[in-house]
Amino acid sequence: MRLRTTIKSDLTLAKTFARFLPLVARARARGGSTIVDAVEDHARRRPSHAALVFEDRTLSYRDLDAEANRVARWALEQGLGQGDVVALLMENRPEFVACWLGLAKLGVVTALINTNLTGRPLAHSLAISRAEHLILDGALARQFEGASDELEAPLEVWTSGAHETTARDLDDDLARRAGDALPPESRPTVRTQDNLFYIYTSGTTGLPKAANFSHGRFLLMAAGGAVFPGLAASDRMYIVLPLYHSAGGGMAMGATLLVGATAVLARKFSATRFWADAVRYRVTAFQYIGELCRYLVNSPRHPDERKHRLRYCIGNGLRPEVWPEFQRRFAIPQVYEFYGATEGNVSFVNLDGKVGSIGRMPGWMQRAAGVHLVRFDVEKEDVVRGPDGFCLDCGVGEPGEAIGRITETVRFEGYSDAAASEKKILRDVFEKGDAYFRTGDLLRRDAEDYFYFVDRIGDTFRWKGENVSTGEVAEVISGVRGVKEANVYGVDVAGTDGRAGMASLVVDDDFDLDDFHAETARALPAYARPLFLRMLPEIEITGTFKHRKVDSVAEGFDPSRVADALYFLDATSGGYVPLDAALHDRILTGDVRL
Repeated sequence: MRLRTTIKSDLTLAKTFARFLPLVARARARGGSTIVDAVEDHARRRPSHAALVFEDRTLSYRDLDAEANRVARWALEQGLGQGDVVALLMENRPEFVACWLGLAKLGVVTALINTNLTGRPLAHSLAISRAEHLILDGALARQFEGASDELEAPLEVWTSGAHETTARDLDDDLARRAGDALPPESRPTVRTQDNLFYIYTSGTTGLPKAANFSHGRFLLMAAGGAVFPGLAASDRMYIVLPLYHSAGGGMAMGATLLVGATAVLARKFSATRFWADAVRYRVTAFQYIGELCRYLVNSPRHPDERKHRLRYCIGNGLRPEVWPEFQRRFAIPQVYEFYGATEGNVSFVNLDGKVGSIGRMPGWMQRAAGVHLVRFDVEKEDVVRGPDGFCLDCGVGEPGEAIGRITETVRFEGYSDAAASEKKILRDVFEKGDAYFRTGDLLRRDAEDYFYFVDRIGDTFRWKGENVSTGEVAEVISGVRGVKEANVYGVDVAGTDGRAGMASLVVDDDFDLDDFHAETARALPAYARPLFLRMLPEIEITGTFKHRKVDSVAEGFDPSRVADALYFLDATSGGYVPLDAALHDRILTGDVRL
């Protein structure tokens, strides 16, 4: 039975990749077409078909292309040309797409700025883009003004939407410009390897980095988002994720524009509005991040939650404790979980819906793609090398860092910072002179070649001589009654080796501390049980729904730094007890057994 299932899975993979590979070849070609060509083609062949729907507005492909042409004419008048950079700080709305699409017609790079940034991180992101012009959403004007004093060089600011600033009005300027096609002589030759975007890392562990994102990479991501789930021009993709990120703005938007489907935009994700929008706009697909699905599952029943027309959803980070309930409760026919990074060359997609897996990649495909899991020392935070100096492949069930071979055709495009790019490259891996991209993620595979996400490197920590995966601990904790959200991390304890486990929890009225202790004691080995708990009204997340850990790790379990309720797993009493200043001091002096 297992052999039959494996053969069937191999055939499905082979057929799917047979449709995908021609698009890969286009994306990796030295010349070739870009997403601009695809949109212009849709505007010619199906001009009235809806491209973007936003609240009460609908832009056809003809409308979208005309808006992009106006942006291109504006850029030409500013003296912008191939390789120049324009920063875009804007919420989800049609103008976001029209801006980068118009700039792309001229080979101008758009720096997609995270709309959640303020102060120094925002100023840093603008500075490393090397942009001289900023297109600013009027709704974010005050946010920018709070960071403008920290800019080393001034920007020419153009605002779009209602605003109260002295900046120049982009909407007014564009309204006066023609929307017909640009003369061929005004458009340079844009190649697939040319840069399309700077997309920024989330900055969960420091200041954001600007990842290069080429036209070819955009096509590759768009093709994956279209081919694997079978997106068609008749589909309506609901995009609630931020357009400045590769998930919402790359895969979801890219797939939609590539096949000529309709993108239904939300300004931001709202659990209370999600199902009403799905019904109102007749959406057939949406892209998720795992925490988005958890929020929906934890939300009260909605009268529209099973009245939708959804065929599937696609995304990443859907935890196995949430997945079955999410799919059952909301009647989602198909879930396509995938794995990938904005700047990376390692990707997986789960085509058969195996709960918890990021996808199956048989040995022949691993070899062709140059994907390996190599042994990793969590304590030293580095790969393990054998006596010959080369890396060691992991066995079945053994967590290891996922790496992808870098070649002329499978490139790592890197960051705007060359030093940051070099840190992501592992050299002399299996032979002298080879190079692999480091994902920074620990994965494992089972005997049937299904792969599973384990943890981010740096999140996994060592305690009592054992490796503790924050992801696996969070999975167990999140299944305990009354726990709505859990963020797990390791904290330093003076006088001890390694890091002790700590969990920040958001709970409801069903939560019971004794039940929590009993359940974690049953499901987790002693070394993996959280030694410290912190009760929060909500967990801080990034704009792409990732838990922020850096501040929580720094604050640790010190009551003088943490106003929230803290608890300690006391070995003497056999349960969690309140953690106050006196107990904190006793732990630090070694009077309390850990």
